[in-house]
Amino acid sequence: MRDQMSAPRRLGEIGLNNFPPYLMNRIMGRYNASLREDMAHQGMSTPKMRSLAVLSVIDGILIRELAVYAVVEQSTLSRALDGLAADGLIRREQDKDDSRATRIFITEQGRAAFERHWPAMARVYEQMFQGIPQAEQQAFLAVLHKILRNVRKNEF
Repeated sequence: MRDQMSAPRRLGEIGLNNFPPYLMNRIMGRYNASLREDMAHQGMSTPKMRSLAVLSVIDGILIRELAVYAVVEQSTLSRALDGLAADGLIRREQDKDDSRATRIFITEQGRAAFERHWPAMARVYEQMFQGIPQAEQQAFLAVLHKILRNVRKNEF
């Protein structure tokens, strides 16, 4: 083990297959690619579908919160929300407590659009965890929550 004062190991020493950020990006890239065809069939982009997915669970959140939960830059999210609103899938409302803030709500049409996509998401999710026992899945989730607490910039 190296002590705290020595230089960190280089990526070549660690190796890509032992570097969690690389593995997480590769997994999420594959996950997103697996869903892209289904989304395209519905005329959806990844930012739009991520927004609907979040809103299907946490409806009426502030735009800045939606950006964090959907893992989308605010400028990209703004364009996605414009498209979703134009299609009648979401609605915007001024926040009651802060007139400068906007809350986003999913409409019935938006919920239906997400529900049409959910089977594809569920299928890819099941494929990701195929052959992994429930106890390992729960341990993995616990570690992911710890990592998120270590890296997050928001309280949620």
